[in-house]
Amino acid sequence: MAGRNDSGASGKKSSDITNDLQIFNTENLQSNMKVIYYSRTFLSIIGGVIAGILGFTGLTGFIFYFLIMAITSVGLMAKAKFSVQSYFDSWNRILLDGFLGGLMSFVLFWTFAYDIVHIF
Repeated sequence: MAGRNDSGASGKKSSDITNDLQIFNTENLQSNMKVIYYSRTFLSIIGGVIAGILGFTGLTGFIFYFLIMAITSVGLMAKAKFSVQSYFDSWNRILLDGFLGGLMSFVLFWTFAYDIVHIF
């Protein structure tokens, strides 16, 4: 993951810089958001196939999805070495971004795998 860019404050004295203003490199922030989006989508697809093969139905399948997304969030935080403010503008980015898009992919592959394994 790419970190924030501190090069904008190189001309100032360290005593003049406050920690209230954080400077992010836009390209790095967009790259980090792509990593979150792609990892959530990939794990949603894999989780949907696993849920379908295991035969989860109803609420059990959705609980499985929430469990996968929780594990994904913890994994992304671990990859950021639990210093979320260095890589993202908000901790909500890691926890919630891509959640609904992943849910749609999960349901699609969950029903597809369930149909192939248990119905046909």
